[in-house]
Amino acid sequence: MKHKDLSITFLGVKFENPFCLSSSPVGNCYEMCAKAYDAGWGGVVFKTIGPKHFEINEVSPRFDALTKEDTPFVGFKNMEQIAEHSLEENLRDLKRLKEEYPNKVLIASIMGTNEEDWVELARLVEEAGADMIEMNLSCPQMTSHEMGSDVGTNAELCKKYCMAVKRGSKLPMMAKMTPNVTDMVPIAKACLEGGADGIAAINTIKSICNVDLDKKIGLPIVNGKSSISGYSGKAVKPVALRFIQQLRTGIKGVEISGIGGIETWEDAAEFILLGSKTLQVTTAIMQYGYRIVEDLCNGLSHYLEDQGLNSLEELVGLANDNIIPCEELDRSYIVYPKVDNEKCVGCGRCYISCFDGGHQAISWIDDKRRPEINKDKCVGCHLCATVCPVRCIKKGEIVFKKGSKTHKIDL
Repeated sequence: MKHKDLSITFLGVKFENPFCLSSSPVGNCYEMCAKAYDAGWGGVVFKTIGPKHFEINEVSPRFDALTKEDTPFVGFKNMEQIAEHSLEENLRDLKRLKEEYPNKVLIASIMGTNEEDWVELARLVEEAGADMIEMNLSCPQMTSHEMGSDVGTNAELCKKYCMAVKRGSKLPMMAKMTPNVTDMVPIAKACLEGGADGIAAINTIKSICNVDLDKKIGLPIVNGKSSISGYSGKAVKPVALRFIQQLRTGIKGVEISGIGGIETWEDAAEFILLGSKTLQVTTAIMQYGYRIVEDLCNGLSHYLEDQGLNSLEELVGLANDNIIPCEELDRSYIVYPKVDNEKCVGCGRCYISCFDGGHQAISWIDDKRRPEINKDKCVGCHLCATVCPVRCIKKGEIVFKKGSKTHKIDL
């Protein structure tokens, strides 16, 4: 199959494909970013560069993970701050990357402590050759309350700093949002009013992943203590998608770089369908390396072929109109589950879950080791289908509730 056109134009800059390194440990120096470009990544958001006067001093160890059964991890906790290299080193790396990879997109992530810092950093990264700026308004583990997510929850301050960046540079700029808020839209609007051209979302979620039960200390342990810090990985994808949907519906036409739990081409497609134009990845690279971009591009290309689409641009935002307020959902019918007895392995998971966590609507036939749906009790919640390990429970008969008119149902 001939590869589909995966190029995308975001904030006026054309990317050969939507996949970028996010501003994080995976894009911390020239060598790492160069390797990513060689592997086929469409862009790099270089690890956040701070002002000259702000020194980074990291803890050790600084990672933890949330696991489930035999999975390596579903969520990842990161206590690392912004780039630990000097400002001069970072600017030198940016310059070298742009000189050696002129056709690749280079995005400089910056973070200041005051307006003067933001102006100066914006000026310096433009001079170094960056194609775009990302304002990090959202890192949850900075040691200064003048930086990171403490700034990103303050709409007025975000607007002021966006204005400062625009005074320092004419480059396209996106503001990176913190998810540690109830509603991201007002803060994103303030950033756009301040001059931001687009939005990046989401940064990591404040978290405590695990607690050592013997030492009674959160993980990772740093000399007998721990702290709240950023949570990423597959587990945050639902939160990221929610915020992206709300941004797209709350701010018409806003361009978004999507971040949060992207590990597969299916994840990528979901972000694009909800309005993301570019996609940023960290945790998946930490697990599988830069070459995961080959799988991401191949899968997305095949998906476009299956959908009969010629370019990625055609896919952006196609699912947005199908997300509606919960009070507008059709509540006139019940879809009863149907068990495929040929596929059923007789494990009893559906029976236990329905009895102990549902509506006692499944009977267990002992001699056949098979479940049987009791429609008199079933409410059509489909918990049984969700827990079935072999996916043998599907959607079955549709019955309209008393007093409801029959109409076409799209499942």
